[in-house]
Amino acid sequence: MTVRPCLPWPDKRLRSPAETVATITDEIHAIWDDMIDTMEAMPGVGLAAVQIGVMRRLAVVDASETRGQVVRMANPEVIHASIETREHTEASPNLPGVSARIKRPRAVTVRFLNEAGEIEERDFVKLWATSVQHQIDHLAGRMYFDRLSKVKRDMLIRKARKV
Repeated sequence: MTVRPCLPWPDKRLRSPAETVATITDEIHAIWDDMIDTMEAMPGVGLAAVQIGVMRRLAVVDASETRGQVVRMANPEVIHASIETREHTEASPNLPGVSARIKRPRAVTVRFLNEAGEIEERDFVKLWATSVQHQIDHLAGRMYFDRLSKVKRDMLIRKARKV
């Protein structure tokens, strides 16, 4: 297991959609293990494979208070989102030193391949839901600041360049 470096913004891979994972293999498990080590080292509550330059639809999330409850996901997709929203401060190790308040659905139902290679549907709420959606955005080539107005996004990127 290894802590991998995160790609620096504006690496073009951060704007590229990741490839679908066909089956869960030992290689996928090894990538997930590295992703967990990397997430814990940040520290963070989630990580998408593209953030470390692995262009596959893989994500890990652990928004538990005590940690150690990581959910490993391949090909995650939101199949239902609540109408009620929740605002939370989001950031990314790919663009360190800045953050922004982002509004997302408070709860989501996500379908994904789990670590056993089975299709699973799971409900996520609050910080778990925010983190899962944030990772799914990364897998689609989007960053959290894409959800800001153009003026706020430009200000955030200018601030990040100064940091």
